[in-house]
Amino acid sequence: MFRFAFRPYRRRFRQPLATSQGRWLHREGIIVRLSDGDRVGWGDIAPLPRFGSETLAEAIAFCRSVGDRLDVAAIALIPPALPSCQFACDSALAELTAASGTLDVAMPNSTYSYLLPAGAAALRAWQTGWGMGMRTFKWKVGAGDISDELVLFEQLSKELPAGVCLRLDANGGLDVAAARAWLAAADRAGNVEFFEQPLPPNCLEEMQQLDEQFLTAIALDESVATLGRLRACWDAGWRGEFVVKAAIAGSPTQVERFCQENAIAPVFSSVFETEVGRRAALRLASAVSGTQRAVGFGVRHWFADDPPVAEWFDRAASGLGSGR
Repeated sequence: MFRFAFRPYRRRFRQPLATSQGRWLHREGIIVRLSDGDRVGWGDIAPLPRFGSETLAEAIAFCRSVGDRLDVAAIALIPPALPSCQFACDSALAELTAASGTLDVAMPNSTYSYLLPAGAAALRAWQTGWGMGMRTFKWKVGAGDISDELVLFEQLSKELPAGVCLRLDANGGLDVAAARAWLAAADRAGNVEFFEQPLPPNCLEEMQQLDEQFLTAIALDESVATLGRLRACWDAGWRGEFVVKAAIAGSPTQVERFCQENAIAPVFSSVFETEVGRRAALRLASAVSGTQRAVGFGVRHWFADDPPVAEWFDRAASGLGSGR
């Protein structure tokens, strides 16, 4: 039986994050702490309900229901409807029970995909990522007029140095006609690694057809946001690219098992979690997919700072309650 405590947090983006689904101004979540004497394990509940996770309110209600004690059996029984809570508590348990330092994952900047801002700002921003050693870039599309974005894309793809990979992400915000236009443009450019989630999750058949019709691969993202969704798409026959957001996928142990049993090597990606969640997500990415492909965690520049976990715990938002 471990002592359990939690603190909600709220982080403001340096600038609004524009996607096809709207603008994102701040990131909210919960830091959880498991302790047993001098041993401590940290977890990050970073829900993203638009992708199919629980809401922040549901996560807080779960944390309050736990009280001040949590054991291994109770962690295993966290329901699939709370995937971010599963991820955080499972990660905290792994950290608490591991030997010191054995869970650290070090990756060079070249193994991260650097997230560019939407629109024309990407034409300047990629140079910062390049200077940091990033060689894979991700660009959100569908946030503006498609004609304007396609012109910007052509300019961006020509400006990027040889050997650089570009990933496009529509966050499920396009229709079939727009997806075809983007895929045709990506085929002409020749430097797009894949196109993430061009259509909504309920359009799996249409995305399968597009994946067969164009050279540029389609990667499922929102469609496979949770382990349940990942299983469903696998069972439905999808054998293309998978982008998995570890912090909302569910139990890292279960995600790792499913991927290994089915020889799936997804690209793991961030949901703008804190360093606590990032560390746990990178452990999962390393265990499942290794470091052969860039992981989608080049997002630190979107926040002013990323303080140590203990500092987050101390300065987290007040008034939302905490376990003791």
